[in-house]
Amino acid sequence: MADRADSLNVIEIKLPNGATVVDAGIKATGSLEAGRLMGEACLAGCGSVGWTEIHFGDEVHPGVRVVVDRPKAGCMASQYAGWAVSLDDDGAGSPYFAMGSGPARALYGHEPIFEHLGYAESADEAAIIFEGSKLPTEAVAEKVARDCGVTPENLCMLIAPTASLAGSVQIAARVVETGLHKLHELGFDLDAVLSGYGTCPVPPVAKSDLRAIGRTNDAVLYGGTVWYAVDCEDADVERIIERVPSSSSKDYGTLFYDLFKRYDGDFYKIDPMLFSPARVIVNNVRSGRVFTAGRLDGEMYMRSCAS
Repeated sequence: MADRADSLNVIEIKLPNGATVVDAGIKATGSLEAGRLMGEACLAGCGSVGWTEIHFGDEVHPGVRVVVDRPKAGCMASQYAGWAVSLDDDGAGSPYFAMGSGPARALYGHEPIFEHLGYAESADEAAIIFEGSKLPTEAVAEKVARDCGVTPENLCMLIAPTASLAGSVQIAARVVETGLHKLHELGFDLDAVLSGYGTCPVPPVAKSDLRAIGRTNDAVLYGGTVWYAVDCEDADVERIIERVPSSSSKDYGTLFYDLFKRYDGDFYKIDPMLFSPARVIVNNVRSGRVFTAGRLDGEMYMRSCAS
């Protein structure tokens, strides 16, 4: 992305300590293609992100197509936004906070989910993808590099806010990961998941990050479809399939922005079972059976885009 900065409308920044920042939407304009590449960076080389169209009746919307053949490593050990990077002082006298994704998470490895994944890595270089509204500073780079066991000059930090072209795309590209995380929460063995495929509409850029959080979540909840190839007993799928789609949640049917306001801006008050794609298809390669649950809701998605 740094090598293609002009064509991608991103800005490469070299910090005094040698760390690299790729700005894809804060001071830079960013682009759809920058978001696609951020989505692939989040997957750590374990998958690809392409373009597609999502149809709701006569309406045609831009969308992403995600293919992952190492879903446990690519989605859960890398793409999942599980690393909350925060500093009381970012070196400029103000606090810093951003959610971190990408292969750097497997070097850090101190998130609770890694206790379940049984996955760890070591490397001389690290890449982290931030969803945030403030460019990372030297102090942020020092913390991330130290936590990953690398030197700052071997650290690359990509960042885009939620309310940006790149932000909309890279969040939509999390559709396979969102469903996989729901499977994990339901107690399904992620080692049984062989491959994942998903599509999700790319929502229009909102006027603020809060509004964008609403639209990007609604894109997955009402417009996302995932397909998984698994190898297990049919009973393991039958036990959870109806609980996987977002429609299984008590909070389903309300736009995410309105839910956020209802719960006083506290994500943890929202039913965790909501966070899942709208439609889920599971092909058990052991038995050849196909299980399907949930449905797309274009009306809710378009309401979200218009809000």
